[in-house]
Amino acid sequence: MPLYFCRFSMSQPNQDPNREKLLKPPAAPLPQSERMASRVPAEQVEYSLRLAQSVVKAAAENRGQDIMLLDVTGQTALFDFFVIASGSSRRQLSAMSSEIDVAMKNEFGERRMSIAGYEESRWIVMDFGSIVVHLFDEETREFYDLETLWADAKQVDISEIVAKASAQMAKFNR
Repeated sequence: MPLYFCRFSMSQPNQDPNREKLLKPPAAPLPQSERMASRVPAEQVEYSLRLAQSVVKAAAENRGQDIMLLDVTGQTALFDFFVIASGSSRRQLSAMSSEIDVAMKNEFGERRMSIAGYEESRWIVMDFGSIVVHLFDEETREFYDLETLWADAKQVDISEIVAKASAQMAKFNR
């Protein structure tokens, strides 16, 4: 099953007032780092960041490990953020992906555009338009090494989100 990435959110498909500006190249050539980021309105990037932080929280609350949030606005115009997390079992990865779906729907009214790998649950890829979520088992994550592939991306500090989620989970385990 092919996985297609879309730049626009499911909640506002093709209704973005800046859509024409986003699709037109700038008049004068810009440096590579500015070229990608300048095509996306700051409000869209901020919204995408809030979505991604919600995904990080849901993954952490479901015992996700080695969670990373990468800002890829400077590398591609297809999406704004990657969330990468590992799980210790297929069941955990499936639960994580389900909880991410619930969080996105309940908090933002966003629905996943596509998913791949759910049946096998070794690498689940979830496309939410402006963010892409990668959930791996440890072996598959090490093999594909997306962190190195996207090494030019800026890593967003999520330590506070993960710490709060971990503390919340510790309360439930007492």
